[in-house]
Amino acid sequence: MIPSILGFGLLGAACLAFTEKISPIPPSHVLLLFLGMTAAPDVPMLVALMLATTLGSTLGSMIWYSGGNWLGPDRADAAVKRFGKYIFLKHATYQRLTQAYRRNNFRASLIAQLVPVARTYLALEAGVLRLSFVPFALATMTGAFIWNAAFLIGGYLMRDSDHDPVTIGFRIIAIVVVAEIIFLIGLRHSTRGTAKDHPSGETHP
Repeated sequence: MIPSILGFGLLGAACLAFTEKISPIPPSHVLLLFLGMTAAPDVPMLVALMLATTLGSTLGSMIWYSGGNWLGPDRADAAVKRFGKYIFLKHATYQRLTQAYRRNNFRASLIAQLVPVARTYLALEAGVLRLSFVPFALATMTGAFIWNAAFLIGGYLMRDSDHDPVTIGFRIIAIVVVAEIIFLIGLRHSTRGTAKDHPSGETHP
């Protein structure tokens, strides 16, 4: 199926990146490595793939943003209250996370594009919070370009090497998992700082 889509050239690559953002199967790093190894015969095409996939990834995030915008803060808050316990998300924790995101929306949106799970679903929360669209879109596009370029270049460099691509792939996955853990730990410390600065029940102008 993927080779058929790639038959459409850059448009096909953009569609794959868009689809990965809507339904991240296969994982984006696997897809991008594959594109770098098979769809970039030279550097100009590699650069074109970076731009095309960045556009597709960004458009995919905008779909999630639109869905969150439609959902709105009240319905999202009610959903967390009702169903959050099933995914180990306490309502108080959700509120602290949203406060932290509001304060650091550009930086968080950019960094989230470098973390596997967050890069897909944080856009939904950005829409829920009705964050300013232009800064969110710019942060998402910048982060998506960095993520896509790294894996496309990695795949491009691997195609003529003697290294086992499966072994390299597992190493990359391990690095990605570590990055995600670091992001979650940093986010947890950020929300703790928010709780200390704004104790429960305290009002602020």
